[in-house]
Amino acid sequence: MVDHTGPETASPQKRLSLIGALPFWLSLTLIPVALVSAGFGGWFTLLLPLWAWWLFTLLDVFTGLNLDNADLDTPDDALFWYRMITWIWFPIQAAVIYGMIAYATRADHLDLLEKLVLFFGVGVISGTVGINYSHELMHQKNKWERWLGDLLLSTVLYSHFRSEHLLVHHRHVGTPADAVTARYNEGFHRFFVRVLPECLASAWGAEKALLARRDLSVWSRRNPFWRYAVLQALALSLALAIGGIEGLALFLVQAFSAVWQLELTNYVEHYGLTRKHLGDGKYEHVKPRHSWNAAHKATNWLLINLQRHSDHHYKPDRRFPLLQNYDAEEAPQFPYGYPVMTLMAMIPPLWRRRMNPRVRAWRRQFYPEIEDWTAYKLGTNPMPRR
Repeated sequence: MVDHTGPETASPQKRLSLIGALPFWLSLTLIPVALVSAGFGGWFTLLLPLWAWWLFTLLDVFTGLNLDNADLDTPDDALFWYRMITWIWFPIQAAVIYGMIAYATRADHLDLLEKLVLFFGVGVISGTVGINYSHELMHQKNKWERWLGDLLLSTVLYSHFRSEHLLVHHRHVGTPADAVTARYNEGFHRFFVRVLPECLASAWGAEKALLARRDLSVWSRRNPFWRYAVLQALALSLALAIGGIEGLALFLVQAFSAVWQLELTNYVEHYGLTRKHLGDGKYEHVKPRHSWNAAHKATNWLLINLQRHSDHHYKPDRRFPLLQNYDAEEAPQFPYGYPVMTLMAMIPPLWRRRMNPRVRAWRRQFYPEIEDWTAYKLGTNPMPRR
């Protein structure tokens, strides 16, 4: 593992000030864009995805790569302005979703298609930003941040993501037990249809097993699925109360849009990267090589360093400003930021043409001793030991 505390590490005073945190607050620019989209309608309803994905991708061209690493000894209180953007996002997101429902269901200048496109764009806010922030929050040790993560997930009806991510994905990434490790040659659309039911089932199974180890049944009040159900019911009821059936339908459009973006990201993060099977259901430990990374500066501002994905798997509760960069000797790198790569993933032939050679090069670099990759490609290696 690379020593990330060497002379190139920036000081907390330089990197972790209010000024340093401000680029990560650029997600707030999506809010006035949403208002413009709703107010003008027509082609303006396309602004949200264009702003979130392509403006930041364009900024990547001018801002370049960020290869610097923050000081790992930086205390939490020095990260206040970084953490704050994740703390305030739930009330902002809720206000946008339900305010938009109230407005759109009463707006004469928006036709059905414009409303659908608009709420796809609202799903960009709740998916690209909201789910990503909930991911940061669910990994923290204190309950109130985890609760904020739960509230964000309830607004996209994907609360079980917390259980699946913490109890299954981080433990079993790169093995057949992890549904969201995309298999080599598996197209995104097939992946998406597969993971929706598999993630729900694996989340339920993981919580059931955890309760059983505590001699509790699935009906116990300690089963988080009760909390998930109540929060999601409240989210749906509020949409219905504000906008009627139309408001409920628009809420579902933004929720589906958000989940689609989450699973697109899941797809690209680990595509084709598998942990070595050591025999008898044992797998090597997770290493930096098992995640795709991108050092593109602007999209890492938008995604709060999610593209430093290898370090997140190494230290899951490490706060996003402290996530470390790895070079190509340790971890595979994308040629572009996640927005471009997820667009590519939507076109499977293009994705395979660009990514399959990279996966094969990754195999030669890290596992030259493995001659037959068939079981890895098909996901037929033995399930890991529990």
